[in-house]
Amino acid sequence: MLLSHLNKNKIEAGCDEAGRGCLAGAVYAAAVILPKGYQNKTLNDSKQLNESQRDALRLQIESDALAWAVGIVSPKEIDEINILNASFLAMHRAIDQLKIRPESLLIDGNRFKKYKAIPHDCIIKGDGKYLSIAAASILAKTHRDEYMKKLSQDHPQYAWQSNKGYPTKAHRAAILAHGATDYHRKSFRLLPRAEQGSLF
Repeated sequence: MLLSHLNKNKIEAGCDEAGRGCLAGAVYAAAVILPKGYQNKTLNDSKQLNESQRDALRLQIESDALAWAVGIVSPKEIDEINILNASFLAMHRAIDQLKIRPESLLIDGNRFKKYKAIPHDCIIKGDGKYLSIAAASILAKTHRDEYMKKLSQDHPQYAWQSNKGYPTKAHRAAILAHGATDYHRKSFRLLPRAEQGSLF
């Protein structure tokens, strides 16, 4: 069972991102504020769950949460500010949209760019330790997967409905065969060095 809070007497928002290691598509982040003492035995790190479990939990989280929001940073923005800063920006955009102002932020990972005057704690593998971060990981992942499935309808050759933009062999083979789209991150190494130069 994951922990319900780090700071018992503060309104905490858990934050996590999805899509940081992808070659294509936006990076998504979510921020979630759960009720005090919230319990959910099935809620866990999104990577430990299958797609149907994540989809079911998404509906439950969006219903149970006191507040939740999703922030998005486009591939173009990723290329302009780099993926680390884009991940921070996506979290900031999610926090911006929360209808309740958190008093503390729980961030998955070991780095974060301070958000206004709200204190934060970076927690390595936090999505497997705290319910609010796990909830954020599920919302970020499911919302991003939904977006990549929609993109795949117009770009079926890249199989984004299954690889979600991650650097699989099939995805890279499709890039080599068909070139890069506007949704590909031009600042990433889409292909091995010897072949990368032919893309742009």
